[in-house]
Amino acid sequence: MVLAAAAVTQFVVALDMAVVNVALSAIRADLGFAPLDLSWVVHVYALTFGGFLLLGGRTCDLYGRRRLLLLGLGVFGLCSLAGGLAQAPWQLIAARAGQGLGAAAAAPAALALLTTTFTEGPRRVRALGVWSATNAAGGALGVLAGGLLTEYAGWRWVMLINLPIVAAALALIAAVPAEGRPARREKPDVLGAVLATGGIGLLVLGVVRTDTHGWGSPATLGTLFAAAVSLTAFAFVESRAPAPLLRLALLRSRWVAGANVLVFLAAAGQFTAFYFVSLYMQQVLGMSAAATGTGFLPFSVGLVAGTAVATRITAARSPRASLVPGALLAAAGLAWFALISPDGGFLTDVLGPSLLTSVGAGLVLAPVAAAATTGVAPHEAGMASGVLNSSRQLGGCIGLAALATVAAHRTGTATDPAALGDGYALGLAVTAALFVLAAAVAIVALPRHRATQPEPRPTTSTDPQLEGTAS
Repeated sequence: MVLAAAAVTQFVVALDMAVVNVALSAIRADLGFAPLDLSWVVHVYALTFGGFLLLGGRTCDLYGRRRLLLLGLGVFGLCSLAGGLAQAPWQLIAARAGQGLGAAAAAPAALALLTTTFTEGPRRVRALGVWSATNAAGGALGVLAGGLLTEYAGWRWVMLINLPIVAAALALIAAVPAEGRPARREKPDVLGAVLATGGIGLLVLGVVRTDTHGWGSPATLGTLFAAAVSLTAFAFVESRAPAPLLRLALLRSRWVAGANVLVFLAAAGQFTAFYFVSLYMQQVLGMSAAATGTGFLPFSVGLVAGTAVATRITAARSPRASLVPGALLAAAGLAWFALISPDGGFLTDVLGPSLLTSVGAGLVLAPVAAAATTGVAPHEAGMASGVLNSSRQLGGCIGLAALATVAAHRTGTATDPAALGDGYALGLAVTAALFVLAAAVAIVALPRHRATQPEPRPTTSTDPQLEGTAS
């Protein structure tokens, strides 16, 4: 039940991150969005989701993973309904902000519940393999669902489709035994939460607004400077807080630090590849929204196949054994994608590289969660999960914004298919380099062998009787 609940939760969070993109044109036409305001349908979700992930991860450690998972999914579902019924732009943007808040609570709580239920070793690896496969499938199928729903049912269903999935997740969580109350509940790190949420939120805001404000503009530089100040203050506060939001010593673990750097790079490459390939199929090859969504089906199949193979490799050896070849395989597929041409077609320019890239990405996605939680004590599972989800979200936001700028600079003011394809090809070539760098990080930073025991549990633990839950 825990595995099913965590998998369905991650599926709907990943689905929602991708499903709206294809529907933006229809949303603009129906609700009357101004051109510069339309991007906030995507940006506000990234802002609230990324900004509150660390807080969500630590809160579930202090107050219970199951409790926070129920709360987060409830908020997510209600805001999905509100978004589907929106009659004005501000209503949809407010609903998307609420979805981000709900996801920031649900995503780390689901992963923490999973890692504390399954003890470290092959059983946890297999469980994380299922979780990773549903995460990958949700992202890839989101593009498919967005295209089909927008074309045949209307854009509102890209929001309403979340409701039955959330209902299924809530039913599964309701069947999970409740956690015991902590013997001693520490006071939350309020100042750390404010600084972390503000710093990450400002960082995401500064990056996502580069589509209207250049990287060198005063607005962007000022926002990024404020983010750096807030995050520096956060690190200072955490080093002295009795119950920190993020225990900085956790990042001294080669597994935790290496996996988070790796997932940042991989997310930057994967999110950006989705974006460029989708635009290539629609704006260069002239495919419809539904056809574009369908074109991502081979990618979904490859992701699931890659995660299945990675689970077997990681269970028998270590996450590193799958991460290195997976990142290199994904890099090869993206380098193949970079050869796209305006005279190409789906079979010649998309299908082959999609399969190669997706299998490689699957080999990376499955073991990276296992690597990021290796050696982490149960009472800090939510903290580690929040850091991992934050790294993934920040990598996707920063990578997409930066590489979209690179592609736009190459394209210039031209709008013909040849110029657009040239810009997309350059962006895809850079994503290939990001996966090569991810492979290098795995080789240099990650230990060759998995840690045999998690770090000792402190006597003042706030963990709510998780040993009983694991049993």
